[in-house]
Amino acid sequence: MKKLLLLVALLFFTFQTFSQETNNEILENVIFRMSDSVEGNSGNWSFSIRGRLLICITDENHNRMRIMSPVTEVSTLSGEEILNSLLANFHTALDVKYAISDEVMWAVFIHPLNELSETQMEDAISQVFLAAETFGSTYSSTSLVFPGKAPIQQPQKGKEKTIQLQKG
Repeated sequence: MKKLLLLVALLFFTFQTFSQETNNEILENVIFRMSDSVEGNSGNWSFSIRGRLLICITDENHNRMRIMSPVTEVSTLSGEEILNSLLANFHTALDVKYAISDEVMWAVFIHPLNELSETQMEDAISQVFLAAETFGSTYSSTSLVFPGKAPIQQPQKGKEKTIQLQKG
């Protein structure tokens, strides 16, 4: 029994030693690595990837973070586009959601900060970028789609966009 307790204690302390909580410093490194340009301070960055504005805001005290990109003004949206964004939230936007705030349609990823790995942060940034870029066509943040009964209606005027975001 003592050996079992010793083994459990050893595994617990080993895990604690090697596990690392994500914080603003780690997130900032990911943002600088993936971006064309970055402005702001720890916990409040605006950055650009291929000319698209992204914003990241964190609150380390409350373990929250948000990565977002403005898509368009709400006044320019048709009813079909709003409906398609809601359908996409269930089927194609995956970890990113389309949301409206201050009369702007946003692509946004909201998550606890500490639980994210660097790879998950890179993926979140990529998904926000892609969801903003594909609004109005595929409304997707990755190539993965969860099937459903109501397909997203393609606008008559636009062509589908295919964007591949390379990590720097």
